[in-house]
Amino acid sequence: MSHPRLSLVLDAPEALPADGRIAVYRATAATDLSDLPKDRLQIIQGFAPDHAALAARGYDVVPAASGDFAAAVVFLPRAKAEARALLAEAAARVAPGGPVWVDGAKHDGVDSVLKDLRARVPVSPAIAKAHGKIFSFAADPAPLADWAAQPGTPAPGFQTLPGVFSADGVDRGSALLAEVLPAKLPGRVADLGAGWGWLSAQVLTRAGVETLDLIEAEHAALECAKLNISDPRARFIWADATQFVPETRYMAIVMNPPFHTQRAADPGLGAAFIRAAAGMLSLSGTLYMVANRHLPYEDALRAAFHEIEEIGGDNGFKVIRAAKPIPAGKAPAAAAPASRRRAPRPRR
Repeated sequence: MSHPRLSLVLDAPEALPADGRIAVYRATAATDLSDLPKDRLQIIQGFAPDHAALAARGYDVVPAASGDFAAAVVFLPRAKAEARALLAEAAARVAPGGPVWVDGAKHDGVDSVLKDLRARVPVSPAIAKAHGKIFSFAADPAPLADWAAQPGTPAPGFQTLPGVFSADGVDRGSALLAEVLPAKLPGRVADLGAGWGWLSAQVLTRAGVETLDLIEAEHAALECAKLNISDPRARFIWADATQFVPETRYMAIVMNPPFHTQRAADPGLGAAFIRAAAGMLSLSGTLYMVANRHLPYEDALRAAFHEIEEIGGDNGFKVIRAAKPIPAGKAPAAAAPASRRRAPRPRR
Protein backbone atom coordinates (compact mmCIF):
# COMPACT_ATOMS: atom_id res chain seq x y z
CA MET A 1 0.00 0.00 0.00
CA SER A 2 1.49 3.35 -1.05
CA HIS A 3 1.39 6.53 0.97
CA PRO A 4 -1.72 8.40 -0.21
CA ARG A 5 0.17 11.59 -1.07
CA LEU A 6 3.82 10.59 -1.59
CA SER A 7 2.83 8.21 -4.37
CA LEU A 8 1.25 11.10 -6.30
CA VAL A 9 4.39 13.24 -6.44
CA LEU A 10 7.29 10.78 -6.54
CA ASP A 11 6.30 9.34 -9.92
CA ALA A 12 7.66 12.50 -11.51
CA PRO A 13 11.35 12.08 -12.45
CA GLU A 14 12.26 15.51 -11.05
CA ALA A 15 10.71 14.80 -7.65
CA LEU A 16 13.98 13.50 -6.16
CA PRO A 17 17.64 13.71 -7.24
CA ALA A 18 18.98 10.60 -8.97
CA ASP A 19 21.48 9.96 -6.19
CA GLY A 20 22.45 11.16 -2.74
CA ARG A 21 21.03 10.62 0.72
CA ILE A 22 17.45 11.52 1.58
CA ALA A 23 16.49 12.69 5.07
CA VAL A 24 13.07 11.62 6.32
CA TYR A 25 11.89 13.53 9.36
CA ARG A 26 9.34 12.14 11.81
CA ALA A 27 8.15 9.07 9.95
CA THR A 28 6.35 6.80 12.41
CA ALA A 29 5.91 3.05 12.70
CA ALA A 30 2.69 3.41 10.69
CA THR A 31 4.17 5.51 7.86
CA ASP A 32 4.32 3.79 4.48
CA LEU A 33 7.74 4.59 2.97
CA SER A 34 7.61 2.08 0.11
CA ASP A 35 7.67 4.85 -2.51
CA LEU A 36 11.10 6.02 -1.35
CA PRO A 37 14.45 4.34 -2.17
CA LYS A 38 15.18 2.51 1.07
CA ASP A 39 18.95 2.28 0.62
CA ARG A 40 19.24 6.08 0.38
CA LEU A 41 17.17 7.02 3.41
CA GLN A 42 18.17 8.23 6.82
CA ILE A 43 15.08 8.45 9.03
CA ILE A 44 15.24 10.98 11.85
CA GLN A 45 12.92 9.78 14.59
CA GLY A 46 13.58 10.35 18.29
CA PHE A 47 10.49 8.65 19.72
CA ALA A 48 11.79 5.31 20.95
CA PRO A 49 8.82 3.04 19.98
CA ASP A 50 8.70 4.41 16.42
CA HIS A 51 12.50 4.35 16.20
CA ALA A 52 12.59 0.67 17.18
CA ALA A 53 9.78 -0.30 14.79
CA LEU A 54 11.43 1.41 11.82
CA ALA A 55 14.83 -0.09 12.66
CA ALA A 56 13.19 -3.53 12.79
CA ARG A 57 12.01 -2.94 9.21
CA GLY A 58 15.61 -2.47 8.15
CA TYR A 59 15.76 1.32 7.87
CA ASP A 60 18.70 3.49 8.88
CA VAL A 61 17.11 5.34 11.81
CA VAL A 62 18.78 7.95 14.02
CA PRO A 63 17.39 10.15 16.80
CA ALA A 64 19.09 13.23 15.32
CA ALA A 65 20.22 13.96 11.77
CA SER A 66 23.87 13.80 10.79
CA GLY A 67 25.62 15.10 7.68
CA ASP A 68 24.17 16.57 4.51
CA PHE A 69 21.48 15.34 2.14
CA ALA A 70 20.36 15.61 -1.46
CA ALA A 71 16.68 15.87 -0.51
CA ALA A 72 14.35 15.63 2.46
CA VAL A 73 10.82 14.57 3.32
CA VAL A 74 9.29 16.16 6.42
CA PHE A 75 6.20 14.58 7.97
CA LEU A 76 4.79 17.43 10.00
CA PRO A 77 4.27 16.95 13.74
CA ARG A 78 1.37 18.60 15.56
CA ALA A 79 3.45 21.18 17.45
CA LYS A 80 3.92 24.21 15.23
CA ALA A 81 7.24 25.26 16.79
CA GLU A 82 8.61 21.75 16.25
CA ALA A 83 7.33 21.69 12.65
CA ARG A 84 9.08 24.98 11.91
CA ALA A 85 12.30 23.75 13.52
CA LEU A 86 12.29 20.59 11.40
CA LEU A 87 11.71 22.58 8.21
CA ALA A 88 14.56 24.95 9.10
CA GLU A 89 16.87 22.01 9.76
CA ALA A 90 15.92 20.29 6.50
CA ALA A 91 16.48 23.52 4.55
CA ALA A 92 19.95 23.81 6.12
CA ARG A 93 21.02 20.17 5.63
CA VAL A 94 19.79 19.63 2.07
CA ALA A 95 22.09 20.82 -0.74
CA PRO A 96 21.10 24.31 -1.94
CA GLY A 97 18.18 24.03 -4.34
CA GLY A 98 17.47 20.41 -3.45
CA PRO A 99 13.84 19.49 -2.82
CA VAL A 100 12.29 19.51 0.63
CA TRP A 101 8.95 17.72 0.52
CA VAL A 102 6.45 18.56 3.23
CA ASP A 103 3.57 16.22 4.06
CA GLY A 104 0.95 16.80 6.70
CA ALA A 105 -2.59 16.19 7.79
CA LYS A 106 -5.13 18.98 8.04
CA HIS A 107 -5.78 18.27 11.70
CA ASP A 108 -2.05 18.65 12.37
CA GLY A 109 -1.94 22.15 10.89
CA VAL A 110 -0.55 21.61 7.39
CA ASP A 111 -2.57 24.53 5.97
CA SER A 112 -1.07 26.93 8.51
CA VAL A 113 2.47 25.73 7.78
CA LEU A 114 1.87 26.03 4.02
CA LYS A 115 0.64 29.61 4.44
CA ASP A 116 3.66 30.55 6.55
CA LEU A 117 6.10 28.96 4.09
CA ARG A 118 4.55 30.72 1.11
CA ALA A 119 5.31 34.03 2.79
CA ARG A 120 9.01 33.14 2.86
CA VAL A 121 9.92 30.85 -0.06
CA PRO A 122 8.48 29.77 -3.40
CA VAL A 123 6.37 26.67 -2.82
CA SER A 124 5.16 24.10 -5.36
CA PRO A 125 1.41 23.67 -5.92
CA ALA A 126 0.03 21.63 -3.04
CA ILE A 127 -1.63 18.30 -3.74
CA ALA A 128 -4.53 17.53 -1.42
CA LYS A 129 -5.63 13.99 -0.68
CA ALA A 130 -6.74 11.86 2.27
CA HIS A 131 -7.36 14.87 4.54
CA GLY A 132 -3.86 16.25 4.04
CA LYS A 133 -1.51 18.01 1.67
CA ILE A 134 1.95 17.55 0.19
CA PHE A 135 4.16 20.19 -1.43
CA SER A 136 7.82 21.10 -1.81
CA PHE A 137 10.25 23.99 -1.75
CA ALA A 138 13.90 24.38 -2.73
CA ALA A 139 16.36 24.16 0.15
CA ASP A 140 17.80 27.49 1.26
CA PRO A 141 18.62 28.02 4.94
CA ALA A 142 18.44 31.80 4.99
CA PRO A 143 14.66 32.37 4.72
CA LEU A 144 13.92 29.91 7.55
CA ALA A 145 16.86 30.70 9.82
CA ASP A 146 14.65 32.21 12.52
CA TRP A 147 12.58 29.00 12.61
CA ALA A 148 15.53 26.96 13.89
CA ALA A 149 15.00 25.31 17.27
CA GLN A 150 15.68 27.68 20.15
CA PRO A 151 15.92 26.54 23.77
CA GLY A 152 13.08 27.63 26.04
CA THR A 153 13.29 28.39 29.75
CA PRO A 154 10.22 26.82 31.38
CA ALA A 155 11.56 27.23 34.92
CA PRO A 156 14.70 28.73 36.46
CA GLY A 157 17.67 26.52 35.70
CA PHE A 158 15.81 24.38 33.14
CA GLN A 159 15.67 24.44 29.35
CA THR A 160 13.51 22.73 26.75
CA LEU A 161 13.24 22.40 22.98
CA PRO A 162 10.23 22.78 20.65
CA GLY A 163 7.98 19.73 20.61
CA VAL A 164 8.80 18.26 24.01
CA PHE A 165 5.92 17.86 26.45
CA SER A 166 5.14 20.99 28.51
CA ALA A 167 7.97 22.92 26.84
CA ASP A 168 6.65 26.29 28.03
CA GLY A 169 6.35 25.59 31.73
CA VAL A 170 6.11 23.04 34.53
CA ASP A 171 3.10 20.77 34.02
CA ARG A 172 0.49 21.37 36.72
CA GLY A 173 0.08 17.65 37.36
CA SER A 174 3.80 17.24 37.98
CA ALA A 175 3.77 20.18 40.34
CA LEU A 176 0.90 18.67 42.34
CA LEU A 177 2.71 15.35 42.53
CA ALA A 178 5.90 17.01 43.75
CA GLU A 179 3.97 18.80 46.51
CA VAL A 180 2.93 15.55 48.19
CA LEU A 181 6.01 13.41 47.67
CA PRO A 182 7.37 12.26 51.04
CA ALA A 183 10.31 14.12 52.51
CA LYS A 184 12.21 10.83 52.40
CA LEU A 185 12.20 8.27 49.59
CA PRO A 186 13.91 4.88 49.31
CA GLY A 187 17.26 4.36 47.66
CA ARG A 188 16.40 3.15 44.14
CA VAL A 189 13.89 5.36 42.33
CA ALA A 190 12.74 5.75 38.72
CA ASP A 191 10.80 8.48 36.90
CA LEU A 192 8.78 6.93 34.07
CA GLY A 193 8.22 9.36 31.22
CA ALA A 194 10.70 11.77 32.79
CA GLY A 195 10.47 14.43 30.07
CA TRP A 196 12.92 17.31 30.49
CA GLY A 197 13.57 16.41 34.10
CA TRP A 198 11.69 18.82 36.37
CA LEU A 199 9.94 16.15 38.44
CA SER A 200 13.15 14.14 38.65
CA ALA A 201 14.92 17.18 40.01
CA GLN A 202 12.32 17.38 42.78
CA VAL A 203 12.84 13.69 43.60
CA LEU A 204 16.56 14.31 43.98
CA THR A 205 15.88 16.85 46.73
CA ARG A 206 14.35 14.12 48.92
CA ALA A 207 16.40 12.40 51.57
CA GLY A 208 17.33 8.76 51.02
CA VAL A 209 17.58 8.72 47.22
CA GLU A 210 20.73 6.94 46.12
CA THR A 211 19.99 6.41 42.41
CA LEU A 212 17.36 7.81 40.07
CA ASP A 213 16.67 6.46 36.58
CA LEU A 214 15.05 8.91 34.18
CA ILE A 215 13.25 6.78 31.59
CA GLU A 216 11.97 8.77 28.62
CA ALA A 217 10.91 7.76 25.10
CA GLU A 218 11.43 11.15 23.42
CA HIS A 219 15.11 11.62 22.67
CA ALA A 220 14.98 15.43 22.53
CA ALA A 221 13.31 15.61 25.94
CA LEU A 222 15.92 13.31 27.47
CA GLU A 223 18.72 15.42 25.99
CA CYS A 224 17.15 18.42 27.73
CA ALA A 225 17.03 16.45 30.98
CA LYS A 226 20.74 15.73 30.69
CA LEU A 227 21.39 19.47 30.52
CA ASN A 228 18.98 20.21 33.34
CA ILE A 229 20.22 17.63 35.85
CA SER A 230 23.89 17.24 36.71
CA ASP A 231 23.39 15.17 39.86
CA PRO A 232 25.63 12.07 39.63
CA ARG A 233 22.85 9.93 41.11
CA ALA A 234 20.81 10.38 37.92
CA ARG A 235 20.96 7.92 35.03
CA PHE A 236 19.33 8.77 31.68
CA ILE A 237 17.63 5.97 29.76
CA TRP A 238 16.15 6.44 26.29
CA ALA A 239 13.44 3.78 26.18
CA ASP A 240 9.75 3.04 25.94
CA ALA A 241 8.75 3.02 29.62
CA THR A 242 6.01 0.45 28.97
CA GLN A 243 8.60 -2.04 27.69
CA PHE A 244 11.70 -1.26 29.74
CA VAL A 245 13.03 -3.95 32.10
CA PRO A 246 15.45 -2.69 34.77
CA GLU A 247 18.45 -4.68 35.94
CA THR A 248 17.29 -4.30 39.55
CA ARG A 249 13.76 -3.61 40.71
CA TYR A 250 13.04 -0.14 42.00
CA MET A 251 11.86 0.68 45.48
CA ALA A 252 9.80 3.66 44.33
CA ILE A 253 8.56 5.06 41.03
CA VAL A 254 7.16 8.49 40.23
CA MET A 255 5.30 9.25 37.02
CA ASN A 256 3.02 11.65 35.19
CA PRO A 257 2.09 9.26 32.36
CA PRO A 258 1.02 10.46 28.92
CA PHE A 259 -2.50 9.70 27.78
CA HIS A 260 -2.50 10.75 24.13
CA THR A 261 -1.65 8.69 21.07
CA GLN A 262 -1.31 11.29 18.32
CA ARG A 263 -4.44 13.47 18.73
CA ALA A 264 -6.77 10.98 20.37
CA ALA A 265 -6.94 10.50 24.13
CA ASP A 266 -5.91 6.94 24.96
CA PRO A 267 -6.35 5.95 28.63
CA GLY A 268 -4.88 2.56 27.70
CA LEU A 269 -1.48 4.23 27.49
CA GLY A 270 -1.63 5.33 31.12
CA ALA A 271 -2.86 1.87 32.11
CA ALA A 272 0.18 0.41 30.33
CA PHE A 273 2.42 2.69 32.40
CA ILE A 274 0.72 1.44 35.57
CA ARG A 275 1.29 -2.21 34.63
CA ALA A 276 4.89 -1.46 33.68
CA ALA A 277 5.52 0.33 36.98
CA ALA A 278 4.12 -2.62 38.94
CA GLY A 279 6.46 -4.94 37.06
CA MET A 280 9.50 -2.77 37.77
CA LEU A 281 8.90 -2.36 41.49
CA SER A 282 9.99 -4.63 44.31
CA LEU A 283 7.14 -6.42 46.09
CA SER A 284 7.28 -3.78 48.84
CA GLY A 285 7.72 -0.91 46.40
CA THR A 286 5.57 2.20 45.99
CA LEU A 287 4.25 4.10 42.98
CA TYR A 288 3.48 7.82 43.14
CA MET A 289 1.56 9.01 40.10
CA VAL A 290 -0.56 11.93 38.92
CA ALA A 291 -3.30 11.78 36.31
CA ASN A 292 -6.16 13.85 34.98
CA ARG A 293 -9.07 13.26 37.32
CA HIS A 294 -11.40 12.04 34.57
CA LEU A 295 -9.11 9.23 33.42
CA PRO A 296 -10.37 5.76 34.47
CA TYR A 297 -7.22 4.22 35.92
CA GLU A 298 -8.77 2.65 39.01
CA ASP A 299 -9.28 -0.81 37.48
CA ALA A 300 -5.69 -0.92 36.25
CA LEU A 301 -4.43 0.14 39.68
CA ARG A 302 -6.54 -2.45 41.53
CA ALA A 303 -5.27 -5.17 39.19
CA ALA A 304 -1.65 -4.22 39.84
CA PHE A 305 -1.38 -3.10 43.49
CA HIS A 306 -2.59 -4.24 46.90
CA GLU A 307 -2.77 -0.73 48.38
CA ILE A 308 -4.20 2.33 46.60
CA GLU A 309 -4.97 5.76 48.03
CA GLU A 310 -5.45 9.28 46.73
CA ILE A 311 -3.00 11.58 48.49
CA GLY A 312 -3.44 14.91 46.70
CA GLY A 313 -4.52 16.76 43.62
CA ASP A 314 -7.18 19.33 42.73
CA ASN A 315 -10.32 19.56 40.62
CA GLY A 316 -8.42 18.60 37.49
CA PHE A 317 -5.84 16.10 38.75
CA LYS A 318 -5.57 13.21 41.19
CA VAL A 319 -2.33 12.17 42.88
CA ILE A 320 -2.25 8.49 43.80
CA ARG A 321 -0.02 6.36 45.97
CA ALA A 322 -0.10 2.65 45.06
CA ALA A 323 1.97 0.17 47.05
CA LYS A 324 2.86 -3.53 47.14
CA PRO A 325 2.60 -4.67 43.52
CA ILE A 326 0.63 -7.81 42.81
CA PRO A 327 2.90 -10.40 41.14
CA ALA A 328 1.95 -11.28 37.58
CA GLY A 329 -0.60 -14.05 37.49
CA LYS A 330 -1.82 -13.47 41.04
CA ALA A 331 -5.44 -12.50 41.63
CA PRO A 332 -5.82 -9.02 43.17
CA ALA A 333 -7.28 -8.70 46.64
CA ALA A 334 -10.71 -7.17 47.03
CA ALA A 335 -10.70 -3.38 47.02
CA ALA A 336 -10.98 -1.69 50.40
CA PRO A 337 -14.35 -0.10 51.20
CA ALA A 338 -14.53 3.59 50.38
CA SER A 339 -14.74 4.47 54.07
CA ARG A 340 -11.30 2.98 54.66
CA ARG A 341 -9.59 4.88 51.89
CA ARG A 342 -7.53 7.71 53.21
CA ALA A 343 -8.39 11.32 52.47
CA PRO A 344 -5.88 13.43 50.53
CA ARG A 345 -2.96 14.57 52.61
CA PRO A 346 -2.50 18.31 53.11
CA ARG A 347 -0.03 19.94 50.78
CA ARG A 348 3.46 20.32 52.11
